[in-house]
Amino acid sequence: MISDKDTVYGFRLAGIESYEASNGEEAKRILVTLINDDTIGIIGLNESYISAIDERTQEKIDRVYKPIVVALPVREKIAELGDARKSYLARLIRKAVGFDISLRKS
Repeated sequence: MISDKDTVYGFRLAGIESYEASNGEEAKRILVTLINDDTIGIIGLNESYISAIDERTQEKIDRVYKPIVVALPVREKIAELGDARKSYLARLIRKAVGFDISLRKS
């Protein structure tokens, strides 16, 4: 997971290897490094950093089979999501990490 300081701590507590990025450019640098690591199967990316991904990096993400890059909403947006989207995110995270993580308001 690549995310902001606050969100990264929660993923680390869940046992997920996580990388803190203070802005989109820093997240992009971390993402490029992780995409080239063939031991990684899935990369969660804070959706607020999506706009920093340049076209070349996006093309590589679209082209490679592994790792899969998934944009996840930041915690502020999770509270705004409907039940269907929360359910989808829960299934996606379960598939990636092998167990349920509850998505609820804090």
